[in-house]
Amino acid sequence: MSARAVVVIGGGISGLATAALLAAEGDDVTLIEARDELGGRAGRRRVDGFTFDTGPSWYLMPEVFDHFFRLLGTTAAEQLDLVPLDPAYRVWFEGDEVPFDLPAHGAREALRTLDPGAASRIDAYLASAAETYDLATERFLYSTFASLRPLFDTRTLRRLPRLARLLAEPLDRLIARHADDRRARQVLGYPAVFLGTSPSRAPGMYHLMSHLDVGQGVLYPRGGFGTVIDAIAALARDRGARLHTGWRATGIEVAAGAVRAVEAERADGARTRLVADVVVSSADLRVTESLLPSPHRSRAEAWWDRRDPGPGAVLALLGVRGELPQLAHHSLFFTRDWDAGFDAIYGPARRIPDPASLYVCRPSATDDTVAPAGHENLFVLVPVPADPGIGSGGADGAGDADVERTVDAAIDQIASWARVPDLRERIVVRQTIGPADFERDFGAWRGGALGPAHTLRQSALLRGSNASARVGGLLYAGATTIPGIGLPMCLISAELVVKRLRGDVSAGPLPEPL
Repeated sequence: MSARAVVVIGGGISGLATAALLAAEGDDVTLIEARDELGGRAGRRRVDGFTFDTGPSWYLMPEVFDHFFRLLGTTAAEQLDLVPLDPAYRVWFEGDEVPFDLPAHGAREALRTLDPGAASRIDAYLASAAETYDLATERFLYSTFASLRPLFDTRTLRRLPRLARLLAEPLDRLIARHADDRRARQVLGYPAVFLGTSPSRAPGMYHLMSHLDVGQGVLYPRGGFGTVIDAIAALARDRGARLHTGWRATGIEVAAGAVRAVEAERADGARTRLVADVVVSSADLRVTESLLPSPHRSRAEAWWDRRDPGPGAVLALLGVRGELPQLAHHSLFFTRDWDAGFDAIYGPARRIPDPASLYVCRPSATDDTVAPAGHENLFVLVPVPADPGIGSGGADGAGDADVERTVDAAIDQIASWARVPDLRERIVVRQTIGPADFERDFGAWRGGALGPAHTLRQSALLRGSNASARVGGLLYAGATTIPGIGLPMCLISAELVVKRLRGDVSAGPLPEPL
């Protein structure tokens, strides 16, 4: 049988992973990426000797990366230089003089010190998180949901009543039953942001996220997350996939109810038509739908109106003169009334939170390749509503007013809370990114930074199929399809494409290697 002609749209991590796996399957794979570089949201920017990651910065769920690389006959250890972080992260709580560090070893014990009276309940919470995480990875994350029968083995059926309670109870209420101290509740609740939502809107099932940082620890790929993209792109090329940047998909051609070709265009006006037996779009689902002739689209405008795009983000890439030992590799800044911050992002009167709970990455704490000698590299993320009207960023304060004001406030907040009074004066490189940039550069629906929020209606099988209901041979990968948001989920989404094409409805990961 001749090889299938596969066209992959989008050169982010999910598109590259899909190209690598399908090329390893023997398919004839061509990937097109609209931008001039690969990586998508997991991009990087080099400015005056600094190398900034412009997207994901947490290496979590290492077993997912390990499994992906083993599918291709290699390992994460062979492909990446992974460094354990200690502390895993630092938390600055508003009003507290001393920050909290979550150590690489003894994380559970350290967390209990925030709320000694709830120590046994915190232990129970973390034990449940570990058990739920194991169940999720064994039974749900690697399922295409094309058949539900393999999901419900004896172990799952035994846990159905508990799973139902975890789905029905919001995460913040589950946490409130296990911790009394505000700080402990915030540490247990902040992973909801990784899910594109808030603790009050995420199902309690997602308490499993606390197993990642407390139970597994946090790693960092030396050289930054661009090295992860480089490794996967190299594996895809080695297996025969052709990766083309600077080509934007302009249409998906359909004939007799199935994909026929992908039309693409370059910035100079050159056009091409790529014949395809299979098309895998890792673009935002809204973009994918726009590429189809209207009779073949699966979702009406009213469907989009009912969906939650998750949060937007204002980002700052800062090069700073001198050292910043006050900041760990990962630092979190939590406001006392963080419910007000979530309400500003997701509530009825959406606005930029002020003050905001912030995230700051200082990779130069671990990696001397990302900043010139005597300087620090900072990535600052301020969660905001998913609203392109907030504007675009720019260089040296030239972004839109709301974006630059948000970054100014974040810099002042970091300087005050972490006691770096001259932080603003020490900044030698400043680049900002806003929701309008996410919409323009990545086709992000409503300028969202991560992808559709993991609310109950947008999780697991309710997130939607990874295959078009109307067009044969059209499949999806990436953060807008199953299993969801984040680099590990995007790697799994690529594997789910393989399973869908094989007709594999099993619940677990594919055998290694392919």
